[in-house]
Amino acid sequence: MNKKPDRSAYLDEDERELIEAIEHDDYEPGSSQMTPQLLQSLREAARSTVTGPSIKVSIRIPRTDLARVKARALSEGIPYQTLIKSIIHQAVRS
Repeated sequence: MNKKPDRSAYLDEDERELIEAIEHDDYEPGSSQMTPQLLQSLREAARSTVTGPSIKVSIRIPRTDLARVKARALSEGIPYQTLIKSIIHQAVRS
């Protein structure tokens, strides 16, 4: 029996809305906040993270954070792993 855990105690309102939107059949990825300039900037950041040799790592992150990353990557049209690499790259570069 696959019973979904009650996640409502751990989620804020935005997270609940995001999960509900993704789980419905009428979900359409995209964001009204995504501008062409922001998309280009994110793609350039993602490309810059893949230059040079890479190393495989394993980390544990909260499910809600991963869900947000996946939803954002989907709306931006890039793989979520690329988005994670881009976020890390931007954080350590600044």
